[in-house]
Amino acid sequence: MARNINAYMKTLPRISDLEFQSRLQKTIEILRDSKLDALVVHSNEADFANVRYLSDYWPLFESAGVVIFPNGRHALLIGPESETFARHRTKIDSVRKLVEYREPAEPDYPGIAVDTFPEIFTEMGTPAPKRIGLVGWAVFPLPVYRSLQEAFPEAELVKADHILFEQRAVKSPAEIACLKAAFAITRKATDAALARMKPGMTELQIAGIAQEVIYAEGAEYEGLPQYVLSGECSAHAIGRAGYRVFLNGDIVQLNLSARVHGYSPSIGIPAVLGKASDAQRELLEFGLKAHHFTYDLMRAGTSAGEVARRFDEYIRDNGYSEYQLYGPCHGLGMIEVERPWIESSSTYALQPGMTFQIDTFFYTPKGSALAEKHGSPFGLRWENGVRISAEGPAEWLSPKHEALVEVPV
Repeated sequence: MARNINAYMKTLPRISDLEFQSRLQKTIEILRDSKLDALVVHSNEADFANVRYLSDYWPLFESAGVVIFPNGRHALLIGPESETFARHRTKIDSVRKLVEYREPAEPDYPGIAVDTFPEIFTEMGTPAPKRIGLVGWAVFPLPVYRSLQEAFPEAELVKADHILFEQRAVKSPAEIACLKAAFAITRKATDAALARMKPGMTELQIAGIAQEVIYAEGAEYEGLPQYVLSGECSAHAIGRAGYRVFLNGDIVQLNLSARVHGYSPSIGIPAVLGKASDAQRELLEFGLKAHHFTYDLMRAGTSAGEVARRFDEYIRDNGYSEYQLYGPCHGLGMIEVERPWIESSSTYALQPGMTFQIDTFFYTPKGSALAEKHGSPFGLRWENGVRISAEGPAEWLSPKHEALVEVPV
């Protein structure tokens, strides 16, 4: 199964240096019209997307930033330990070390020379900014925020996530190629997991099988922690694989994901070990119908809010509202769950080139009719990716889910 690294570089798609340069230039142009004097973009190891989108740098242990000015000057901001790693990976020439981006254990680094925000801003022609936009607001760390406040006490720090979210929402051909390649690897991992799954195994064993395939096929990482959630744990909307042993009759919620050059789709399939119970079959089959119902709504020009409202109506009209937690879609790209969401409160229209995960999750709360009928709670997730087409129906990014999956035991 092993292959030469050069073979992977030739067969798996990549984002070109020219495309990274184009992203930076577009961000600079938006910044010039934004009434901001600077933009500080933040990412960490887990939520790496904004910094990697601009620089291809993905921090490890430490966090990272990109600072951009309307005059076109910009730099990658890193912690004290990452200089050789960052320079090897980044598409941005200027790399600056700041103690604010150090790892959470907070070493002092007395022997390492570091830069400061006033030094960097002055060097880049903006010594006294009045408004600084912050991208990555939900993960923006207090040390960086406080340092900016202390360096520029007269400056207003404002949320500016929209500057990158709006760019990232519509995917380029190269981004679509990366997503499709990651989907293809994920499908192979899913097929391997289904082929080897049997009672007596643990959730973590199946997660390991999936990871073996993902890395052997050339993915750079998992797109998310591999969901292998069985029995009552299948009712978890978010969960981690554990040491639970599979039993005959379990639903196993598989949600596996591979990452290719930063792009991280997932495939969700609920599989039954053996024959599904009547309660399982009822909700599994309805969930698949709801999954396809959502797909039929995913067309360019359609209001995202209308998609969500019609999905909610479909669930309610069929009598399954008590089993619905959320729905029906979320954005897909560098992070497996990213903006834009499709919710009843959404106000935008679907555009060609947008990509989404159709994420159809249902669960049976303890005491609900289907949980009682089955004898214990369970849940399911049908999940797949689509690209909004210029005309007609959306494009499946992986073969669509066709039917309930029962694994012979």
